[in-house]
Amino acid sequence: MPEQDFAQIYLATPTEIDLEAFKPKLESVLDSVPVACIRIALSTSDESQLGRAADQLRDICHRFDVAIVIDDHFRMVEKHGLDGVHLLDGARLVREARKLLGPDAIVGSFCNNSKHTGMTAAEIGVDYISFGPVGDTGGLGDGSRASPELFRWWSEMIEVPVVAEGGLDDISLASIRDHVDFVTFSGEIWNAENPAKEAKRLLGILEGA
Repeated sequence: MPEQDFAQIYLATPTEIDLEAFKPKLESVLDSVPVACIRIALSTSDESQLGRAADQLRDICHRFDVAIVIDDHFRMVEKHGLDGVHLLDGARLVREARKLLGPDAIVGSFCNNSKHTGMTAAEIGVDYISFGPVGDTGGLGDGSRASPELFRWWSEMIEVPVVAEGGLDDISLASIRDHVDFVTFSGEIWNAENPAKEAKRLLGILEGA
């Protein structure tokens, strides 16, 4: 994923989507703001449904030159031409995923708010660590928050890029933007009346506007 001076947008899909309705929303956002990566974050474990989403969203992402990864299902990455995987269970499957996918694939790891888990995953070869939730949200990790101090410490001490996600409002976003490499937006953008317009507004906060 490319580097720049301010934190980049990293999008996660909603957990449930109507593909035909979601695709034009995604295209409008990608046409409006620079995005580093898209994550397929569907709650289903049905591989046919995941594969259909992977194939259709991959084509859109690659048309916009945006990387696309999938939650946990790293055995689907090569089959569906994805760029990597986002592991939801800290460091547990990093070695297995890296061995299967090779050195060029993106392997990221969600570590809730654990420095120890993050450092372990970093040591065994992830491309980024994700901490969260930053604010109030349901269903992300055990619900305990990742503080601005955690991101500040990581950015000062660890070279592996760090991602913030979960429950981001304007205030929490401003508190962590200078200490993260990427910010994952999902409902913050998709639940807006105009997702592309909201993406532009959030980008302005990341840029310090």
